[in-house]
Amino acid sequence: MTADVTIETSTPVSDSIALTDAAASKVAALLEQEGRDDLALRVAVQPGGCSGLRYQLFFDDRSLDGDVVHSYGSVRVVTDRMSAPYLGGASIDFVDTIEKQGFTIDNPNAGSSCACGDSFS
Repeated sequence: MTADVTIETSTPVSDSIALTDAAASKVAALLEQEGRDDLALRVAVQPGGCSGLRYQLFFDDRSLDGDVVHSYGSVRVVTDRMSAPYLGGASIDFVDTIEKQGFTIDNPNAGSSCACGDSFS
């Protein structure tokens, strides 16, 4: 079975953000609750947090110059051109267990991260 991935830029797949099936399903469900099909999951890196940089995940209807866009079924993942180098090869998953619920990011570019997992360097 092959993944349903549509690349809308010239960025190689290995430099993209991977969205697991669980994360794609959760994002699709959240978008359905919003009742909008014009939103994408924007993943960004901003200064802050314990370790220097922190992740931001939010729904966005904007299209910014230089955005890197990847599609996973009906879900579009958008990264701005400044964040893309920090996120190449990262994987986003959705965890729903008794101990934890939410999106997790496994980023091979992170040299270190804080104990809470919200920031990295």
